This record gives sequence, C-alpha cells and structure tokens, in this order.
Amino acid sequence: MNVPARPSRVPRSMELYRRALERIPGGTQLVSRRPNRVAYGVSPVYATRASGARFWDVDGFEYIDWISGIGAILLGYADPVVDEAVRGQIALGTMYSVNHELEIELADELAKFIPCAEMTRYAKCGGEACAIAVRIARGVTGRDLVLFCGYHGWHDWYLAANLAEEASLNGHLFPGIEPIGVPQALAGTALPFAFGDLPALGELLDRHRGKVAAVIMEPLRSEIPPAGYLQGVANLAREHGAVFIFDEVSAGLRYGTGGAQKHLGVTPDMAVFAKSLSNGYPMAAVVGKREVMEPAGRMFISSTYWSDTLGLQAALTTLREVHRRNVPEQLWRFGAELKCRLNAAGEQAGLAVKCAGVDVHPSLQFAIEDPVLKSQVTTLYIQEMAKRGCHGYASFYLNAAQGPAELEQTVKAAGETFAIIRDALDSNSVERRLECDVQQDAFRRLVK
Repeated sequence: MNVPARPSRVPRSMELYRRALERIPGGTQLVSRRPNRVAYGVSPVYATRASGARFWDVDGFEYIDWISGIGAILLGYADPVVDEAVRGQIALGTMYSVNHELEIELADELAKFIPCAEMTRYAKCGGEACAIAVRIARGVTGRDLVLFCGYHGWHDWYLAANLAEEASLNGHLFPGIEPIGVPQALAGTALPFAFGDLPALGELLDRHRGKVAAVIMEPLRSEIPPAGYLQGVANLAREHGAVFIFDEVSAGLRYGTGGAQKHLGVTPDMAVFAKSLSNGYPMAAVVGKREVMEPAGRMFISSTYWSDTLGLQAALTTLREVHRRNVPEQLWRFGAELKCRLNAAGEQAGLAVKCAGVDVHPSLQFAIEDPVLKSQVTTLYIQEMAKRGCHGYASFYLNAAQGPAELEQTVKAAGETFAIIRDALDSNSVERRLECDVQQDAFRRLVK
C-alpha cells in the first residue's frame, strides 16, 4: 500500500507508517489498526500515550477513543487499580520454571461468574483461544468438521473455509480473502452457517451427521438475537453430539461478569474470552463444562507464556473491578443516553441517521441505499469526527472511563458532522468533501 501524496492532517503518523511499510508486512500487526480502516491521512495512526477514555497521537492531537483499544479496554486506559496490581506482580517476577497460584485463583473466579466455566485453559489472544477450543472439541468428539458463524480469528482451522471455490468467509470476514498458506488438505473441514436460520443449520448438521465436532459462534454483536434462536442452536448441536461453543472475545464482560451467555440465558459447552478480560493486557481464557474440558489434559496444548503472571493478575483484577464497580450497568446506562443524544442530533440536523443496536455497542445507520454513497458518507463522518477529537468508526465500543465530558464532546461533534453530511448530500458534494480515500470495511460481519 502506498501512502497518499495529498497533504495529511497527521504528517508524523503518515511518516511513521511509510517507515513501517518498509519493515513490517502490511504495516501493522492487526488489520483493524491499518489506517485505511478509518479516514486515511486524517485519522491518527500512531499514539504516544493513553489515559482513561482518551489517547494522544504523535502529531499532538487528543482523541476520545470510541474503539476502546479494538475492544480490549473495558475499565479505561491505564486503570490505576489494574496497573498497580500488575506493577506489584512485576516486582515478584513475571514467570517461573514452575506454576503460580494465580492460575487457580483466576480459574476459581471465572467459575464463580461464568455459567459454563467449570474448568479453564489460558491463552494470550482471542484467535489463539478459538483454535484451542476447536482443538479440544475435535479431541473430545473424535471428529474433524467444524460449523461456524461469525469471526473467529486468523488460524488455519477457520481460514480453511475459504479454500472452497465459493469463498465461504465472504459473509463472515473479508470479502474475497485469499487463504494463502492454509493447507489445501483442510478444504471442507470448516463450514459456515447463517445467523438466525435454525432450519438451515439443522439441514447442515443432518447432511454431515456424525462428523461435526463443534458448532462455534458469536452469540451477538450489536443486536439481541431472536428469541429462542441461541437455545435452538444449542439443542441442535447437542442432538448431533457436537460441542457448542460461544466465541465471546468481542462480547465478553461488557454484558456482565457472567458474559453474554449469562445475560442471554443460554449456557454453551465451552466459551472463549479475551479482549475485555484483562483491560488491555494480553490474556485469554477457554472455559467450559468439566466433561468437555477435562479430556484436554491428555491433549498436547501447551505454551510457555500462557500462564505468565502479568496476564493472570490483570485478568483477575479486571474481573473483580468490573464486578465491584458494576461496570456493565454503567455501560448500558451510558450507551442508552449516547444513542438518545445522537438520534436527537441527527434529527436537529435533518439527517436520516439512527444510532441503534444494543446499548453497550451501538452503531450509526445512515438511511442511504446506494452502497457507494453510503461508504462515502461513513468516511466523511469518520473524517469530520476525527477533526473534532473523536476517533472511531460509525460505531461505539464503550468503556467505563467514558463519562459526561466525552458524551458532550461527542454529541457536539456529531451535530456539526451531521450538518456537514446533510449539506453535502443536498449539494451532491459528498465525494468532494472527502480529504481521504473511502474507508475500507475490512470486517464485514454476518453476526450483527
């Protein structure tokens, strides 16, 4: 990717990105951090520090972070309680040649809150944890086939779905992604199913009767699933002897210390947590019922760093602080007010836009049918909000550090931005108003 020659609002960020492209394939370690995901050349690309709900970039600008560290920040950046606990642990050593009691303590705490968490294995990130969960399910059932819905990381078991000619991940991940480096022998080992369609899932299970090891899915993203749907999936999976897995990497503790599964009242056989589990420190957990998890003791699933004490301490402290501060209730309340205020701002500007979805993860919906124009409008929104100190997409990842100041600044910025968009639409000048290329929506999710 070439850095554009046009003048940039964030020249230092763009210069660093030029250097990164020379040394780092793709320029970043995470696709969601690539600058074409936001307003390229206008939005920040590199930060220097962060605190609470905000970060500061290398060009000297301050932003409210409405992406919350790609969903990894739940309490707020540099939370003093979590960071102090981690600093205390550093003084005692980060890892050893033997185990540490924190492994058991965190597993006990997870079992106390999360319905299916009778036993736990650890990892460092969500995709890795999903791969562990799938390995366990295959090992327990003695079967190979995995049925999935939603996004579950970059590992071979998942990307194998795109070895088929029909590019099965188009509705779940990147349209047209090439599974380069994934062994061709894995073709047919992972098959997608459509969210919300129980009969179609039943037919898929019948077609592959006796071969399905796991049914893994994201229980939700920004909308509550239809009544009875998730329990229906659970029933179908169990009728066919498959392990039913929730990927709660993105949902996680935002819905409560019991995760989305407790909030929705549906208990899977296994679940995967990361991101918000440890407030920005690398940590993930695969939890599940004893009969599914215990056989994993005989499987070769092993890594030196999975039980480093910093991640364990961060996760343990975060979980307790989320419970002590009642963070989920705070997020639900804040999100409801944010939606209400943004909808009022849209009405005042005369713009057909609605902030909708679950209160803890709302998103803006522009009432525009033309997909090209809609993408341009979304990019214009991201661009103008960045100029006003609000970094994000047309959606909002909430964290507990966001408060009245962030709400007021964002509503004011959105009101001004909505007025610009309305004027641009009325004068047919949306494309001319853009100071960057159209934002690339790399993750086109099937799960809403």
